[in-house]
Amino acid sequence: MPDKTIELLKKGLEANNADRFRKGNVVCLPSQGTVVITGDIHGHRLNFQRIVSFADLEHNPETHVVLHEIIHGGPEDDEGGCLSYKLLFDVIVYKLKYPDRVHIIMGNHDTAFINNTKVMKNGKEMNVAMRSALDREFINGSGRVKLAMRQFLFSQPLAARCPNGIFISHSLPADRYLEKFDHRIFERPLRINDVVKPGSAYLLTWGRNHSQQLLDKMAETLEAEVFILGHQRQESGYCRGGRNMIILASDHEHGCILAVDLSRSYTIEELLELIIPVAAIG
Repeated sequence: MPDKTIELLKKGLEANNADRFRKGNVVCLPSQGTVVITGDIHGHRLNFQRIVSFADLEHNPETHVVLHEIIHGGPEDDEGGCLSYKLLFDVIVYKLKYPDRVHIIMGNHDTAFINNTKVMKNGKEMNVAMRSALDREFINGSGRVKLAMRQFLFSQPLAARCPNGIFISHSLPADRYLEKFDHRIFERPLRINDVVKPGSAYLLTWGRNHSQQLLDKMAETLEAEVFILGHQRQESGYCRGGRNMIILASDHEHGCILAVDLSRSYTIEELLELIIPVAAIG
């Protein structure tokens, strides 16, 4: 069983690196078709299944899906262990089925698992909870499975860029770390120090409460019109942040997604009108 899982994770890593739309650490989406943008998933299997149903990639060959923050949350085993790694494995299967149209970008819970550092969610330290569940399922093979998971998560791109100026990432650096953030990280090979504080991948995935000044600076640097982020919990499923940021959450019953035509431009007001409650998907 561990060997089969490790092989799946290895194939997922290879698919991340071979994605034909990936340039450096950014997925540069084409100028036609649709992209379905999600917020954090955090082990919410039903919402993931609804997103898969909505995208219907089998019958929509020009549709892309951008996912992030799959792990930490959702079902638990009898001892309180986090089972979200099972959904991660299913997401990798989805990626392998549509390798150039399913894009999984790095989140802060991913960097925490790579580094085995503490990350709290609903009062629980999630790495301890998930690693203990992995130990119980894979027993003597859990160490190899965890290593393969770390390697897969490390292979994820950092962002996705749409030709219409929409920039999708888990988050952006916090204001106080803007001067320490190296925007060249989107272009150069990722190093392990990048996902450790104060590395730039760490700063990118952990930032919160962005000022309009920071958003304007990042928009200029990244040549972006609108940022679509996750990371910050949204009870209603989404919120607008300033003139050019939308935050999505897809990990609860009020979760939302956004479907965008890649061939046209949008104002942020128009994008807000396109937000779809996941619960409304049949």
